[in-house]
Amino acid sequence: MAKYKLKRQIGLFEAVLYGIGVILGAGVYALIGVGAGIAGNALWVSFLIGAVIAALTGFSYAELSSMYPKEAAEYVYTKHAFRRKWLPFIVQWIMLFVVMVGAATVALGFAGYFSFLFGGRIHLIALLLIITMSLISYFGIKESAKYNDISTIIELSGLAAIILLGIYYVVKNNIFSSISLFETPAGITGIFTATTVMYFAFIGFEALVNISEEVKKPEKTIPKALLISLFASAIIYVLVSISAVGIMGSEALAKSEAPLAETAEKVIPKSSLVLSLIALFATSNTVLISLIVASRLLYGLSSNGLLPKMFSAINRHGTPYTSVMAVGALAGLSLFIGNIKNLAHLVDLGIFVVYTFINASVIILRYKEPHTKRPFNSPFNIGRFPVLAFLGILLNLGMLYFFDINTFIYGIMLALFGLAIYFIFNFKINL
Repeated sequence: MAKYKLKRQIGLFEAVLYGIGVILGAGVYALIGVGAGIAGNALWVSFLIGAVIAALTGFSYAELSSMYPKEAAEYVYTKHAFRRKWLPFIVQWIMLFVVMVGAATVALGFAGYFSFLFGGRIHLIALLLIITMSLISYFGIKESAKYNDISTIIELSGLAAIILLGIYYVVKNNIFSSISLFETPAGITGIFTATTVMYFAFIGFEALVNISEEVKKPEKTIPKALLISLFASAIIYVLVSISAVGIMGSEALAKSEAPLAETAEKVIPKSSLVLSLIALFATSNTVLISLIVASRLLYGLSSNGLLPKMFSAINRHGTPYTSVMAVGALAGLSLFIGNIKNLAHLVDLGIFVVYTFINASVIILRYKEPHTKRPFNSPFNIGRFPVLAFLGILLNLGMLYFFDINTFIYGIMLALFGLAIYFIFNFKINL
């Protein structure tokens, strides 16, 4: 039987589109109304704060990915930093489920739009989407990249349309002469509370590091693509939120089930159908990329000898096909854990924990491996000490304050299950 390997097929342009494609998606389409209800007209400030928080961890990912351009990135980074196998495994395990549950969350968002337009049962639609995207992923990352390129361009066109419509509507009606973009019903507390909700819209920028072994010159390409996609998405979010508030007003946005579709409808009648279809492309694309990334995480754990070797098998398309099938099945099962809000909370909890360890790894490795080549260095340092990584730890830990006890219970159960899996497949553990 021929032994296949992952192929380096992705350049900077495609990597940037991958990053933007996985960041943009359910967040801006489904959550902008929720955020407007909390932050009011100052929603754009919440997006900006969320971008700053994400950027702190983004710089850490950029530095680490330039040092170790490997699959199972979080495992590799934390292994070098903490020199313990079980802890990196748990971090990677949590990240694996974050991505899979995230795919299920976005699939439910897709199903909501689809059901609104065409009818049908939400969970069945979401399940069929996951199956379809898994099949696309099965035939290789190059083929998946083609779908991503098309979908990302379509969703960017939709968001660009919202921005342009907003500029036209605001200028024509002199909107901002009568309202303030800093107006918020709950003051600064409301802005930061909305940030905890809207941060979900930024999750995904770290996905790029987990396709490193399929990217050309990953030590240079990945950091560039990561930061470009993050900052580009932040600018889009801010402009879209300003446009939506200017056209609809924050109160109307908060009440809408399809906020961006209704925003377009107010300026151009009967345009909501087009925006709804674009939302379908955006959410389906996010599901595809999430499934790809999750399969590479599972592949990485297997190739590092931490899970059965069957999950590192590669087919003739250069795809870890057993991991693809396993991830698709688990993502499908995740649909039935709870509603979209519960799934999103579980995703956010996991991501803040992972981001904390990523930022800590940058700090530790600055002292443990000071001479390791770093094609990209996180800026703003005091000697070797990375200030941005330290701020990233503080802010990510601070976010944990906003989660309820039930979410923590689910998170702890997930971590303990992962630890049990580790002990089952790894009898010789170096504690």
